[in-house]
Amino acid sequence: MKVKKIVLGTTVSLLIMVSCGGNSSNPFGGGEAQLQEYPTIVVNEQNVQLETVIPVTVKGQEDIEIRPRIDGFIEEMYVDEGSIVKKGQRLFKINSPQSIQAVTTAKATIQSAKAQVANAKLNVDRIKPLAEKGIVSQVQLDTYQNAYETAQAQLAQGEAALENANATLGWTNVTSPVDGVVGSIPFRLGSLVNSANSLTTVSSIGNVFAYFSMNEKNFLKLLEGLEGESQAEKIKNLPEVTLIMADKTIYSEKGRIKTISGQVNVTTGTINLRAEFPNPQGLLRSGFSGQISIPKYMDNVLVIPQKATFTQQNKYLTYKVLGDSVVQTMISVIPMPDGKNYVVSSGLSTGDRIVEDGIITLSNGKKIIVK
Repeated sequence: MKVKKIVLGTTVSLLIMVSCGGNSSNPFGGGEAQLQEYPTIVVNEQNVQLETVIPVTVKGQEDIEIRPRIDGFIEEMYVDEGSIVKKGQRLFKINSPQSIQAVTTAKATIQSAKAQVANAKLNVDRIKPLAEKGIVSQVQLDTYQNAYETAQAQLAQGEAALENANATLGWTNVTSPVDGVVGSIPFRLGSLVNSANSLTTVSSIGNVFAYFSMNEKNFLKLLEGLEGESQAEKIKNLPEVTLIMADKTIYSEKGRIKTISGQVNVTTGTINLRAEFPNPQGLLRSGFSGQISIPKYMDNVLVIPQKATFTQQNKYLTYKVLGDSVVQTMISVIPMPDGKNYVVSSGLSTGDRIVEDGIITLSNGKKIIVK
């Protein structure tokens, strides 16, 4: 009797285990693993704006080196570094004794030449009536006439020398050739300078140029889809660009990419470009650094969250839902400026459903519950 009771108890226990096997794994078979639910999204077309951000160096539209045109000592300095100046404004005064001496010499030469002209004219006026009466020969009159003309030529030469001396003396006042901002000044009062020395630079900042470079591949992508036959025509159709200052603030004025270099740098494989920005307030100075943001508008493209993707051997993949299973799908993506989404350039189609989150726990062919 005891043996029968034991067998009966075992049978009841097995029946209880079988009755619960529909909701959990059954080591004896006959049960299914519980499926996990995953959030999914349907991929649809959108209009987006992409952004390319590249470091730039800002320079004035004109960075003009200021050099003295004569030798001498710096006698006066009328501006300081960073001063805003107008065209024709005095920057420095050069003390040049040679220039002053040249003016003095030229004036003395003119006085001497005028005296010679006066004497020569007296001789002509005295001899001319005598020659007309035949008292003296015509040759003698011609001799005095030639002496008079020579004296006049010497006077003209002296006047030209004085004009040149005054012009040279005027070079002692060094002025700005353009409206702009004064750069660094390496010399101070009393410094001996000559035409080989750079006193400073004046940067014209009415408009400024932002110089940057990009590799050939990215440059071709930048021009892709733009209207125009040549690169120059395509560049004219580029959208306005934004300047990001060194402190990450956005410059208020928009700029445009104007020119590109004529050839690719064979050493670096890059192309140099230049964008122009208006600078009405003079905020931008030559030598500033920052970044340029180049937008690119794309219509009817597929956008997915970055968290819906993973990488494998430098390739991007996502899990596409097919019925109640998932399939690994390789895709090509372009990062969006928000840092959270990708534009999908290949691998997916409109209407495809993908797993949005939790993909770390998935594997190819796994069955899921679609949420």
